[in-house]
Amino acid sequence: QVQLVESGGGLVQPGGSLRLSCVTSGIIFSINNMAWYRQAPGKQRELVAGIRRGGQTNYADFAKDRFTISRDNDKNTVYLQMNSLIPEDTAVYYCNRELARDDWWGQGTQVTVSA
Repeated sequence: QVQLVESGGGLVQPGGSLRLSCVTSGIIFSINNMAWYRQAPGKQRELVAGIRRGGQTNYADFAKDRFTISRDNDKNTVYLQMNSLIPEDTAVYYCNRELARDDWWGQGTQVTVSA
């Protein structure tokens, strides 16, 4: 019933950029700290970045200084700006709340970084 719709993934060359979007409902957006996660083939899902309702952010080591998480309160949308992409960033990217709920996982959006 909770709708979290990710978009913006695609195929990019190393060094390229993508901007991911996650759209949810107003109530979900307003009451939760939000986050981006990713899962690469053969690996566990991992936290990429989080953003609190107050705007404070946190990043995984691999994401700091390359990725930027932000939120648009008017659009109920969480963004992930991804720069300087490397092949290791290839994964399905998901949004959820910062303390992830198992029943909130959606389809995600595929990011592939390859020459």
